[in-house]
Amino acid sequence: MLLFDSHCHLEDDRFSGDRDEVISRMRETGVVCCTCAGSDIKTSKEILKLSKQYRGVYAACGVHPHEAKSVEADYLTQLDSMLKQDKCVALGEIGLDYYYDNSPRILQAKVFIEQLNLAGKRDMPVIIHVRDAHGDAIDILKSHRDILKDGIMHCYSGSVESAEIYLDLGLYISFAGPVTFKNAKKLQEVAKFVPIERILIETDSPYLSPEPVRGKRNEPANVAHICSFIAKLRKLDVEEFADVTFKNTCNVYNIDINTAEIFGT
Repeated sequence: MLLFDSHCHLEDDRFSGDRDEVISRMRETGVVCCTCAGSDIKTSKEILKLSKQYRGVYAACGVHPHEAKSVEADYLTQLDSMLKQDKCVALGEIGLDYYYDNSPRILQAKVFIEQLNLAGKRDMPVIIHVRDAHGDAIDILKSHRDILKDGIMHCYSGSVESAEIYLDLGLYISFAGPVTFKNAKKLQEVAKFVPIERILIETDSPYLSPEPVRGKRNEPANVAHICSFIAKLRKLDVEEFADVTFKNTCNVYNIDINTAEIFGT
């Protein structure tokens, strides 16, 4: 059984002391690939270094809405250069976050739109973070649907109705640890609703550990728990569901499933 953690943060300081061991556990669990997503220019550069250091670790470079207030004048030029590098498979994570409002909403929207335009220019998929902002995010995405190549609604937390719209826009829906929580009945309904060819799984580690490891530091190996939970929820064989989500993730990131990055030594 092969698994792909579609979104994590291995560059995070919480992995500094045992990153090699975390990646070893990931592989031992059958998680042969993961994509690390940047939150600003600094972390995006760190992620690119990790992607060169570790087999099966891919990079996504972008500016998170929390960091919109801090972008430098040339941030798009820097991102553009990163997108051209080997093993950079997406632009992200980008989007809107009205829960924390760490950056003014008008700046969040500006930086989101600028990065969508860059992704369109480079024909790259996007990883989208939306929290308590689905209405505005949908409006922005609809107005840019002509340039959207592919994209992922990362760590999805919205409704079935919003998921329908994102799917209509050609996006994939990715589920993280919260889908396994006992009080996540509405999110579990979304996980049953999304067509199997458009569903992804992720850890968002070191955040949002799934049951049964909730409360501990999360890591890519735990995507196996999310895979098992959603497979049972959808009444599917776990290995079958793992295979489908693996292929879906390779598809959205334009990764050849027969490459040495996945199956090499």
